Amino acid sequence: MSSRIVLAPSLLLDEPTAALLDAATAAPHAPLRVAIQGPGGYGKSLLLRELARIYRHADVPVVDAWQVDAWQEVSPLDGPFVLILDDAHRLGQERLREVRALVEARRPGIVLAYRPWPRPARLVELLELLRLDGPPLVLSPFTVERTAKHLGVEPGTAAAKYVHAQTGGVPRLVDRLAPVAERPDAGVPQQVLAQFRTDLDDLDADVRALLLAAATGVEFPTDLLGALLDRAPAAVDDLLDAARATGLAAPDGRLVPVARRAVASLSPAAQRTAVWQRLAELVLARGGAVLPLVRALREVGVSGAGLATMFEAAAEEALVDEPALAAELFAVAASAGRPTEARRALAAALSGDLDSGLRLADRLVAAEGSPDRAVGAAVSGSALAHRGQLGRSAELYRWSGTTSSVSFAAIGFIGTGQLGRADDLVPPDGPPTLLTGAAALMASGIRESLSGSATAALSTLVQAAALLEPAGRAVLLPDSPAALAALVALHSGELDTGESVLERAVGAEVGAALMARRHRLLQGWTQMVRGRTAAAAEHRAAATGQLEPRDLLFAAALDAGIARRNSDLAALHRAWAQAREAVMRHPVDLYSLLPIGELAVAAARLGEQARIAAHLAEAWRLLDRLGRPPLWTAPLHWCGLHAAIIAEEPTTADEHAAALVATAQHSRYGSVVAAAAEAWLETLRGVVDPAKVEAAARGLHGAGLWWDGARLAGQAAIRTADRKAMTALLDCARLLQGSARGGGGSSPAAQPAVAQVTEAFTAPAESLLSEREQEVAELVLDGLTYRQIGDRLFISAKTVEHHVARMRQRLGCANRGDLLARLRAMSADRPSAASRRAPWPRRPMD
Repeated sequence: MSSRIVLAPSLLLDEPTAALLDAATAAPHAPLRVAIQGPGGYGKSLLLRELARIYRHADVPVVDAWQVDAWQEVSPLDGPFVLILDDAHRLGQERLREVRALVEARRPGIVLAYRPWPRPARLVELLELLRLDGPPLVLSPFTVERTAKHLGVEPGTAAAKYVHAQTGGVPRLVDRLAPVAERPDAGVPQQVLAQFRTDLDDLDADVRALLLAAATGVEFPTDLLGALLDRAPAAVDDLLDAARATGLAAPDGRLVPVARRAVASLSPAAQRTAVWQRLAELVLARGGAVLPLVRALREVGVSGAGLATMFEAAAEEALVDEPALAAELFAVAASAGRPTEARRALAAALSGDLDSGLRLADRLVAAEGSPDRAVGAAVSGSALAHRGQLGRSAELYRWSGTTSSVSFAAIGFIGTGQLGRADDLVPPDGPPTLLTGAAALMASGIRESLSGSATAALSTLVQAAALLEPAGRAVLLPDSPAALAALVALHSGELDTGESVLERAVGAEVGAALMARRHRLLQGWTQMVRGRTAAAAEHRAAATGQLEPRDLLFAAALDAGIARRNSDLAALHRAWAQAREAVMRHPVDLYSLLPIGELAVAAARLGEQARIAAHLAEAWRLLDRLGRPPLWTAPLHWCGLHAAIIAEEPTTADEHAAALVATAQHSRYGSVVAAAAEAWLETLRGVVDPAKVEAAARGLHGAGLWWDGARLAGQAAIRTADRKAMTALLDCARLLQGSARGGGGSSPAAQPAVAQVTEAFTAPAESLLSEREQEVAELVLDGLTYRQIGDRLFISAKTVEHHVARMRQRLGCANRGDLLARLRAMSADRPSAASRRAPWPRRPMD
């Protein structure tokens, strides 16, 4: 069926109207006396014309009540006639008196149509007289079904729904919109709106002003409308009735959408501006919000010309909850001459639009004599921090010179290894706002983390986070106290505290959209360290949109870390492709050591160490400039240890382990990872002390490194020849991994530390490896090269290599050493511990 709209006959009747016409048709000579009420455009005139046609068809004279001479000259002897009176509300008092006299004499039938307003006294008297013959017929707007019938389409079509929604079912407005109903997405064209000009020109100035107030879509109290129109409340009620009577407003006084747009666009510009500006002044004077008013005006296409003050006030209201909208409103106000560039730059940055924020802020900094240069520098400093340019950010904050900016400059200088410059900063006197207090605590906490107690540093940063929460959504930050607290918590093994402070920051929306992604990524990082990879992936997925370089670096490293813990090599390759770009775009700073360390491990897994080497070297140089603070150094050594293990570099692994042992006394976290490092290296060299390994694994678990603890216990289990020790270590690994699964879950692929190890001991070899792979495995354990194995089995060395790669993947082995250990464990006749091949050389002391 075609959806083309064909205009149906204009007269579409509801039941009461149809009953009236049926009565007139059935008994045209009976004296019909009825009043018809409806606002403008509801079809009163059309109905009267139809009644007149019925009576004329029955040879009953029809007299137009507006033609005085015609009905006054009708003789009583002429028989019955019908008096038709349209727009009775407009008839003068004298004529209404004459019509009433005629009705009282019961000479004619009479059909009278009128709007609900105005209600002249004589009209009220006449209506009371007609009410003796029955109540008035009140016309109603079209339903969706009647609208569809008028358009000639099915009720459920988009055209019917669109036209009814735009017109409220007012018949005249349905007629106007019908020609464009097939194109609802195109909006209301100007030629349709132009048809409203006559309606508006006929209105009283106060009624038009009231309709302009209604065009905002905001419901104003009667006393405010009275102040707007300089009218008493009773007079305002009359004007509201007059507005409803136009047919442009619904019974609740709200304009139907198409009329709202017409009133907003066709009213004289001077009156429109004056009314809306006065409304804004009245609302502001009462302490109200103008944002709903401005939002409504934008919906009907108002540009803001002449309304700059209103748009600026609305932008300030939107800044906290909708910074992107605030930036747009500040731009409108600026185009009208208001000095809002600094606020616009702030709003753009808060919304995450750093390009616009930087462009506007740079313009402010460059404008000599501008009072907003310090603000511009602070906006630029924040934006550049998010883009990884922490050194340049610190310079801008130092130049900005405000109390909070100096604190942020200190954080930036420390983060780039410029400790002396940070110490030289002296904050100026300034008002003790929440921001200045929080910024000072942030700088103090970071300084404490370099040489003081990790607990004290974390406590200071948590206090800063709590201080900033009440004002957090409206402040522009280079980094949040919650994010810095989470970093310190991750570096010191206080993951519960880190989780808590991040949850509060997310709930309070600290730093608005600009900080939201960073908080989500750090939440994901915490879950990843615990081994809850599914929960980590959920937080990672929540950090959507265009990521700035700092967030991109954390996101890429988080993806890589999740893939590595899930033993998902394909996902690891995908994450690494993104990570290479992220590393190139972000210079090394103190607060990016976690992703650098994680990517170093991923690079070793993929044989891509060269791509991360320069950044690792810069990370160590940065830590050297800061005096190798143990809190920040230990986690990087821990990652370096695992990268060396995967890459089968025993000497490098020993160096990282020795460094961890050297810093063990500085914190609980340091002592935990130092003990675990020693246990790892001894295990890899074939010396498994079950008690020592279990203690180290449980220590890692206590420091929040749940996945690492389970993996250490599981790897030790497959390298011991003692069946009792193996069982105890597997039980330990299961217990620790169960903690990782609890409260966040992890996919089956994320459990190689226990599940695959257990399978290796409990499942028969043939259920894990194919027959050919078992043959290859036996020859690999015998120490044959790929070529020798190929000659023995009559296959190519390349095919042997493929078999070995598949075995590594099936058994979840990170490197050749892991594979050899796993194959020995699976061997039916296990050799004694003394004769087992150790994948790593023993230290001389062994």
